[in-house]
Amino acid sequence: MERKNAWKKYPEGKREEIFAFGEKYKKFISDCKTERECVTELIAQAEAAGFEDLKEVLASGRTLQAGDKIYAENMGKLLALFVIGKQPLEQGMNILGAHIDSPRLDLKQVPLYEDTELALLDTHYYGGVKKYQWVTLPLALHGVIVKKDGTKVVVNIGEKEEDPVFGVSDLLIHLSADQMEKKASKVIEGENLDVLVGSIPFESEEDEKKAKETVKTNVLNILKEQYNIEEEDFLSAEIEVVPAGKARDYGFDRSMIMGYGHDDRVCAYPSFAAIAEAGVCEKTSVCLLVDKEEIGSVGATGMESQFFAYTVAEILNNMKGFDQIVFNRAMSNSKVLSSDVSAAYDPLYASVMEKKNAAYFGNGLVFNKYTGSRGKGGSNDANPEYMAELRRIMDDNHVSFQTSELGKVDQGGGGTIAYILANYNMSVIDSGVPVLNMHAPWEIISKVDLYEAKLGYRAFLKEA
Repeated sequence: MERKNAWKKYPEGKREEIFAFGEKYKKFISDCKTERECVTELIAQAEAAGFEDLKEVLASGRTLQAGDKIYAENMGKLLALFVIGKQPLEQGMNILGAHIDSPRLDLKQVPLYEDTELALLDTHYYGGVKKYQWVTLPLALHGVIVKKDGTKVVVNIGEKEEDPVFGVSDLLIHLSADQMEKKASKVIEGENLDVLVGSIPFESEEDEKKAKETVKTNVLNILKEQYNIEEEDFLSAEIEVVPAGKARDYGFDRSMIMGYGHDDRVCAYPSFAAIAEAGVCEKTSVCLLVDKEEIGSVGATGMESQFFAYTVAEILNNMKGFDQIVFNRAMSNSKVLSSDVSAAYDPLYASVMEKKNAAYFGNGLVFNKYTGSRGKGGSNDANPEYMAELRRIMDDNHVSFQTSELGKVDQGGGGTIAYILANYNMSVIDSGVPVLNMHAPWEIISKVDLYEAKLGYRAFLKEA
């Protein structure tokens, strides 16, 4: 079954919107490398587009009406946006669900130590990573430190041109005889992903401790001067170690984008753009951006959280009084695009892919009828009736789309948040953008696939 390259729909001279949207997205993923940064930025953009905080609406006593735009955030790391539709909520919602967390390194609670007059930060990797990919790269520190009095210190070091960067060292090739014999999973051990942060000793001999750990003391002194934080403040910190630097155009033709965190901000951003552009639809539109997908969607800010259900209940209660049956109907009648990335076909690694059922750069939005691994373990398997409806919507709106599986059936697999929303009896399918280098520090996507995703998500909100 042949799918045409989406670029052919946009001959030279008619690609301005694709590249313009790509520039907006590049800025977003360059500025927003953590879940908190994504939520903060998208709330600012949402408020500029007329969205109101649900808490403020409820506090005012105002009853929500069709056309109202509201958002709800949870712990700074989960964001749900709603545009109230013309139909009653019990008729269901059209939901775009994506995650905003990405594989990375996190600082441990007691991270700072000194060894042979080098100061290092101890890390714990987050999500599925090839550990050897994270060495010898310029890295940045992003996050928050919360002091005992509640003061929140925002940390972002390594992104400005004048900032220092950090990194994880690797063994020189000249002494790597034993290392080169190891399996790829063991070449770099998790406990060796420590970040080098300093080497100048503190010029003081006030006490014995300082004399023993003078470089660590100097780092702590710098942190005290610049951020007014003590070593113990790391106990209540959330610091993520991510690749330093901006997203860049990729390729002579600038058709692609290299950046950190395409998985899954490349679906989150067009989902947000789609709900901002779609206006008032027949059904209530939802953009649901969640945390923790890379570690199983657990916790208060992951999709397994009841936050989304509680928020829908609050909206129902505001509009007509809460009723469990009405709530059940609202959830069961909903339709979802579980927007997550797909593995793009790579001719250098063709052996793990099945060509007829692979996602290709330039062929548009991807639908994965099922995910899971091997014998569809852990899969959400979308109904063919729902798939047929989506085919119609995409074709009627001239959206380029393709279907895919995640590689050959015996090679492995993956999953998304789809199965969790399906627990509410919603119609759910995975859809997203093909990515090369998935879960690597620097991933690659096609600009036209990003653009088609936005068009497809917008069409879904309007017509599903």
